[in-house]
Amino acid sequence: MSIFDKIIAIVAPHDCLGCGSPGSLLCDTCSQKLQPVPKRCYRCRLLSNDAETCTNCRQTSKLQHVYVASYYDGIAKDLVWKLKFGGGQTAARQMSINMKNILNFSNCLPGTIIVPVPTATSRIRSRGYDQAELLARELSRLTGLRQVACLARLGQAHQVGANREQRQAQLAEVYFVKKASTVFGSQILLVDDVLTTGSTLEAASRVLKQAGARQIDAAVFAQA
Repeated sequence: MSIFDKIIAIVAPHDCLGCGSPGSLLCDTCSQKLQPVPKRCYRCRLLSNDAETCTNCRQTSKLQHVYVASYYDGIAKDLVWKLKFGGGQTAARQMSINMKNILNFSNCLPGTIIVPVPTATSRIRSRGYDQAELLARELSRLTGLRQVACLARLGQAHQVGANREQRQAQLAEVYFVKKASTVFGSQILLVDDVLTTGSTLEAASRVLKQAGARQIDAAVFAQA
């Protein structure tokens, strides 16, 4: 959370997105209304052990586990929109708490690094921040795992409304690794806000694997 956001929280506190009570973006009561997602394969949605990508989907995916904190509806959707389009950076704090709660830390080997999936630079300029980086920073603070911004992004393709094929085409050569020495041999936890088709995580994980990452998992706040 930025210093400016902390000051605003004191001077003009947010109203709860669920019930409207003043004090925070999500009160304790309404935070309990976020619906947990069963642990399943992120792509085919079949139930799986500890959110592991199933055998069939692993044939075309580099992701070992994908942890999802909530469904993308109701209060969860309001939180995401507040973070991405309403300037509510404090939403990252609540979202990261929910993400931490669904992680299986037995899968996090010593030295696991948290890597945010970078947002298009045009979005960062319009918002004044990268929402995935905010989530990664908060999750790092909560878990003690080190955050490393080792991914960079080219192009300005916006994926809202695009289907899986369109997203794959847009993201084919978007990401690149800028700290290869950090990636090589590491276990990585990719972090993003919303999972739709999985194309974004897959494109990011592909270049990380090419750079020598040992294992790649992901944590997202919500799945559409």
